[in-house]
Amino acid sequence: GDILDDYSRTDGVWILTRNKQFYETNNEKECAVKCEAERNFTCRAFLFTRKKLQCLTLAENAKMTVTFASTDTVLYEKIIYLMQCKRGIGTDYRGTEAKTQRGIPCQKWAEKIPHKPNYTPEKHPNAGLEENYCRNPDADENGPWCYTTDPAMRFDYCAIPECEDQCMQCNGEDYRGEVSRTESGLECQHWDVQEPHMHGFILKHYPEKDLKMNYCRNPDGELRPWCFTTNPNKRWEYCNIPRCTTPPPVSGLDSQCLSGRGEDYRGRIAITESGNACQHWNTQFPHKHGWIPDRYPCKGLEENYCRNPDGEKKPWCYTTNSNIRWEYCTIPPCDRTEQGIADQFLLFAADVPGQAPLTEECYQGKGQSYRGTTSVTVSGKKCQAWSSMFPHRHIKTPEKFPDADLRDNYCRNPDGDSSPWCFTTDPNTIWEYCNLKRCDDHAQE
Repeated sequence: GDILDDYSRTDGVWILTRNKQFYETNNEKECAVKCEAERNFTCRAFLFTRKKLQCLTLAENAKMTVTFASTDTVLYEKIIYLMQCKRGIGTDYRGTEAKTQRGIPCQKWAEKIPHKPNYTPEKHPNAGLEENYCRNPDADENGPWCYTTDPAMRFDYCAIPECEDQCMQCNGEDYRGEVSRTESGLECQHWDVQEPHMHGFILKHYPEKDLKMNYCRNPDGELRPWCFTTNPNKRWEYCNIPRCTTPPPVSGLDSQCLSGRGEDYRGRIAITESGNACQHWNTQFPHKHGWIPDRYPCKGLEENYCRNPDGEKKPWCYTTNSNIRWEYCTIPPCDRTEQGIADQFLLFAADVPGQAPLTEECYQGKGQSYRGTTSVTVSGKKCQAWSSMFPHRHIKTPEKFPDADLRDNYCRNPDGDSSPWCFTTDPNTIWEYCNLKRCDDHAQE
């Protein structure tokens, strides 16, 4: 495989580190080679600047130090140093667990008190014997271990969880394993090619979906991971990924209020922002839909409570009004006081805010009438202000299109394109469509 497959990439980030080495290279792959060959320290990551073609190998990654924005920079971090779990017996475990399964702090590998070690950084330079982190330099079948700081106990094993990248939680949207055949045995098509099947699932448009190689993934919230196949007669097929034996992570305490887009909201509000009661998720009346609780076990589709199973702007539900398929819900934000949240909840129960103006989070037709405040593109880039000429010069100005409402950097459609769009603040991307859906796009039949 590609040498960069062993790294996690983050655009526009710089990290502050003392231990680094500068190199002149032509591309990221050459910089990765420098990182692999680094002898001045353990190279956990590297920075590459596109304009200067400059390569910096680093002893630290983003988990260990401060990060800040830097437009022209790409950060590559070795995945092995980001993992806090073990594969197999954990000989390649490089996490930072430093206490035993009994909670006893580990002795540093380079120290000789209270125990004189047989395994030292000098004798085993490739075993990752740094600080007092749990490691498995002797390929012990019981997994990573360490010498302990208890004089009465020479060594003990560490409680390192198994990596579950070969199984899936929920619908497998976080699956990052390397299965690359479908359930019927067909080989998967690489995500970065358009043959034999053309598609829109391109890595740059879905950077957080890990569309690497031809591995099975679930970038669109399907029932489970899938892929396009190399068979011209079979466009796509599900992959046979086993379910993980450990339970999925439990939602946080703040899930009774709105945090971010509210995908982890598990409160009991069941009325839309215009006062319509919500339809139960396990019923198909008055509206037929595909969000069936049994198919999506981790989306919290209980009763008729407002939820956000598809990454919308905020929680929503199908309504019991046969003329209105779905609407957003008004959820109190998490940054209010508990009393404020309680008061807001009582207000929802007592009043029907029929006269309240609806926030536009979707568009009708081609979106030429869209007047909402979304200012992010489909790939997550920030929009450039319409009145600005930086980083992109253009003629779509508020003066030349006075009826298009080209305010601030809000997504608009002044030229009759297929949907709202904007110029981006990324110097390498002139424009993109915006992260908006049509107002009738909630059906997932």
